Amino acid sequence: MIYLLEDDDSIRDLVIYTLNSQGMEARGFARPSLFWQAVEEAVPDLALLDIMLPEEDGISVLKKLRAAGRTARLPIIMLTAKGTEYDKVTGLDAGADDYLAKPFGMMELLSRIRALLRRTETEGAAYRCGVLAVDPGRHTVEVSGRSVALTQKEFEVLCLLLKNRGQVLSREQLIQQVWGYAFTGESRTVDVHVRTLRQKLGEAGAYVETVRGYGYKIGEAV
Repeated sequence: MIYLLEDDDSIRDLVIYTLNSQGMEARGFARPSLFWQAVEEAVPDLALLDIMLPEEDGISVLKKLRAAGRTARLPIIMLTAKGTEYDKVTGLDAGADDYLAKPFGMMELLSRIRALLRRTETEGAAYRCGVLAVDPGRHTVEVSGRSVALTQKEFEVLCLLLKNRGQVLSREQLIQQVWGYAFTGESRTVDVHVRTLRQKLGEAGAYVETVRGYGYKIGEAV
């Protein structure tokens, strides 16, 4: 089940119709109060949130979902008319898994939903690499027993590198599998996330190796 919180009737109806026509069960809500009632009854598999809403904005809804135990790991995509880099960073830093600015195409929305659901479904066994311990199921990262807080995208990049330990992943592969959209030649997003990831991992940051001109890997010998 997918929940859509969107106050624009035409957009809400179109998205719900498209999802249902593709075999995805979906429900739409015009106001946060109706959305919260539905979440109390049943937690969805994924949520689509607009930002500009009556009653409370989408960022507030997002933060509340992340703070509650039942919905802390709920996959969330922000749908909003705000498309500036600052707005995207604000949404992602608040805990969104992805961000899609209006106007957007239905095929792109479907692609991102499917990519996010695939990533969620494949989270599995814990990883150990030197002093680094990562548990995707509990969403925890520890370095020498010390807890490390990562953003959702940093966590996904780390898990993907650990899952493919010893293999070099290109920036294109990371963009497609973590962000869920086609590579356009802009690698800055990946490089920035890897840089901050290394900083947060401290002594374990050296495990993330750069393969110049191509991408990144975590070596088998670590």
